[in-house]
Amino acid sequence: MTAPRTIVHLLRHGEVLNPRGILYGRLPGYHLSERGRDQAEIVAKFLADADVTAVLASPLERAQETAAPVAAEHGLEVLVDDRLIEADNRFEGLTVSVGGGALRSPRHWLLLRDPFTPSWGEPYLQIAHRMYAAVQRARELAEGHEAVCVSHQLPIWTLRRYLTRQRLWHDPRRRQCALASLTSLVFTGTELTQLRYTEPAGSSDPRQTGA
Repeated sequence: MTAPRTIVHLLRHGEVLNPRGILYGRLPGYHLSERGRDQAEIVAKFLADADVTAVLASPLERAQETAAPVAAEHGLEVLVDDRLIEADNRFEGLTVSVGGGALRSPRHWLLLRDPFTPSWGEPYLQIAHRMYAAVQRARELAEGHEAVCVSHQLPIWTLRRYLTRQRLWHDPRRRQCALASLTSLVFTGTELTQLRYTEPAGSSDPRQTGA
């Protein structure tokens, strides 16, 4: 018997309304901007002909709002999976930029002592493991079909590096994970056989406020 082919699409949420330019992380109350809502609709149309039988999302508002048009396109409900949530970060609620914001304050420098784990937030390996567990749930739910998992830039990029056997610490300016992009994992049975990346809503700067 031929092993079933299943595709799990990791969808990054659309642009977020963030006028103060803070690192909002897991804070509640951050919703898609008008552009972000448009991006979610674009992705839904892009996936309209896909054989999607399951849609899962992070519990955060921006992920739920990105997932809603995709689920509606296929007559599905959005399943919440907490393992798809944004990474925990000690700088949450602050403005953070290279050479600026909270990083300029000496009282925060101790948090930067170990970029490899990292010391300022959830360990990369922990992120990769929880994301992969969520992907496996999605693969099982949609076996022989396609699933969409809506998550966030860092968790998706960390999982991609984990699956391609790259070191998990990295330069965030070099992430290939645009707003409303799809990182698609193709499984033959339980084996990952292909990884694809597409940008249905166009490219975006990984350092962009609102990401």
